[in-house]
Amino acid sequence: MATDNRVHFWRRSAKVPGSVQPVYGAQHPPLDPRLRRTYPKDTKPKFNNLKAKKASSFHEFARSTNDAWDIDEEEDEDFLGTPAQTSSLPSGLPSSSIQNQLQNPLGDTEDRVSHLPSTGDPDLQHAWKEDVNSRVVKSTSDVHLNTSSVRSTLQKQPSLPVRPIIPLVARMSDQNASGAPPMTVREKNRLDKFKQLLASPNTDLEELRKHSWSGIPREVRPITWRLLSGYLPANKERRELVLRRKREEYFGFIEQYYHSRTDEHYKDTYRQIHIDIPRTNPLIPLFQQPVVQEVFERILFIWAIRHPASGYVQGINDLVTPFFVVFLSEFVKDVENFEVAALPLDTQRNIEADSFWCMSKLLDGIQDNYTFAQPGIQNKVKALEELVSRIDEDIHNHFKRYEVEYLQFAFRWMNNLLMRELPLRCTIRLWDTYQAEAEGFSHFHLYVCSAFLIEWRKEILSMVDFQGLLMLLQNLPTIHWGNEEVGLLLAEAYRLKYMFADAPSHYKR
Repeated sequence: MATDNRVHFWRRSAKVPGSVQPVYGAQHPPLDPRLRRTYPKDTKPKFNNLKAKKASSFHEFARSTNDAWDIDEEEDEDFLGTPAQTSSLPSGLPSSSIQNQLQNPLGDTEDRVSHLPSTGDPDLQHAWKEDVNSRVVKSTSDVHLNTSSVRSTLQKQPSLPVRPIIPLVARMSDQNASGAPPMTVREKNRLDKFKQLLASPNTDLEELRKHSWSGIPREVRPITWRLLSGYLPANKERRELVLRRKREEYFGFIEQYYHSRTDEHYKDTYRQIHIDIPRTNPLIPLFQQPVVQEVFERILFIWAIRHPASGYVQGINDLVTPFFVVFLSEFVKDVENFEVAALPLDTQRNIEADSFWCMSKLLDGIQDNYTFAQPGIQNKVKALEELVSRIDEDIHNHFKRYEVEYLQFAFRWMNNLLMRELPLRCTIRLWDTYQAEAEGFSHFHLYVCSAFLIEWRKEILSMVDFQGLLMLLQNLPTIHWGNEEVGLLLAEAYRLKYMFADAPSHYKR
C-alpha cells in the first residue's frame, strides 16, 4: 500500500513546496522539465495531439494547473525515511540493469530532451539539447523498475554534481595561456601594452580602462582588476604597502567579528550563508572544496555585518566567485581541478582578503540592489522594460500578450548580474568590460541585459504560451558561449547605450 501511495506522491503531496521552480532568485540548477509540472491522470496533455490547447497566458496557466498536494503522516514519514533497499525491487532484473538505472534515473539523452518544449526551431532544440546534457546532475530519486515502465520516487539522498564539460575559465579557443594555441601577434602586442602600462611608476587608469574594455589578457587580469576596482592605487610604489595594510585589516575583522556568527543577533545571517555556499556553482568542483566554502563563509559574513543596511541577501554569494577565480589564477593554471588547500597558507589568506575587498568595492556601487525591498533591482527591471519597449516593440508586446512580467525573469538578471545565465568564464570576460566602463555594474549592465534579451528574439517570438516563455527565459542555452559571443553582446550593448542614452529617465534618478 505504501508503495502505491509513493507512486502517486507527485499528485497528492501537500506538505512539500510546489513542484514549479521559483520564477526568479533560484539558488540551484533548473529541475528536469518532467519535474516541473504534474497533471491529474485524466487531464494529462497529449504531446502528439496538435489540437491540444495550451495555456497561452498566465491566468490560463494558473487555472489549468493544480499544485495542491495532500499526503498522510505515514506517507510523509515514509518519504523522508531511508531510501528503499535494492531488495524492494522486482525480481528477475539483473543487478547491472538496476545499477545503470540508479546511475542514470532520467534515462538517456533522447529521453530527457524529448520532454523539452517544442520550439519549431531545430537549431534552438539542438542548443537546448546540448544545454540539458551539460546541466544534468545525478538525481536524488531512488528508481523503482518493473517490466513495463520505469518510475522514479524522491528519496532523501545526497546528490553529486557531474563535472562540467566546458572548462571553467575559458574554452580552448578563448585561452592565451599554457595549453592553448599560441598567441597571435595582436594578442602578444596587447599583452605587451598592458605590461607596459602596469610597469609605469603611475599607471594611467584611463588608458588601462580603454585597453581593458575589449578584454584583459589572463596573465595580467589579477593586477588589472585590483587597480580598476579601486582596491590598489595607481602609484606603483604604494601598492605593496596598501596590499599589506588591507589584508591585515581584513583578518582583523575576522578576529574581531567572526566568532559572533553563533550569537543570537547574527545566527540567522550565518545560517543562510552556510546554506547558500554549497549551491554556489554546484557543477564546478573548485567550489565544493571545504576550504573554499569556508573562505566564502568568512567573506560573506564579514561583509554582511559591516553593511547592516542590507545585510546578506541571496545572490551576493555568486559575486565572490569571479574575484576568487581570477586571484587564484595568479598562482594556478588549472584552476578548476586544483586543490586550494595545497597552496601556502599566506597565499590562501591573500586571495581571500583581496576577494573580500574587491567584492566590497563592487557592492558599494549597487548596494541599493540589496537593501530592504531591493529598490535598486525594482528600478532596474522597470528601466529594462521601458528600454526594451523602445528597442524592440515586438518583443515587448509579445510579453504583454502572454502576461509575462519582466520581474519574473529579469529580477535574477539584476540580482546576480547575469551570472546564472552565463558560464563563469563568460562572466569573467564580461566583468573585464564592466570594470573598464564608468558605472559598469550599476548602469551599463542595463544595456547588456537589453542586448542579451534581444539576442533571443527569434526564440522568444516563437513561444506562444506563458509557461514556454518562462522556461525559455530561465534556461537560455549559453553553456557553449565564450569570448566571441560575449564580445558581440558587449558591442551591441555599447551601441544601445549611445542610441538610447537619454533613456530611461527614471533610471538615472
